[in-house]
Amino acid sequence: MKKAIITVIGKDKVGIIYGVTKVLSENKINILDISQTILDDMFTMMMIVDIDDASAPFEKISDVLSNEGKKLGVDVRIQLESIFESMHRI
Repeated sequence: MKKAIITVIGKDKVGIIYGVTKVLSENKINILDISQTILDDMFTMMMIVDIDDASAPFEKISDVLSNEGKKLGVDVRIQLESIFESMHRI
């Protein structure tokens, strides 16, 4: 299974989860795990997703998620799990 990590950070507002999950659904990406919280009006979310059956290339999905984040006023990023783990290993 090929996994990716999605992070979403920004000022809380209605529709953030919908906007991100809509993109995932449209691209046949399954959410494996999700953590979301709001800290003093700041929305934070982290997802682990399965991209094995994705209907678009990884770079395209990254662009679409980033553009959706811009529409919503939040920062949305996706990284392959292996790269994410390498970057955050101490």
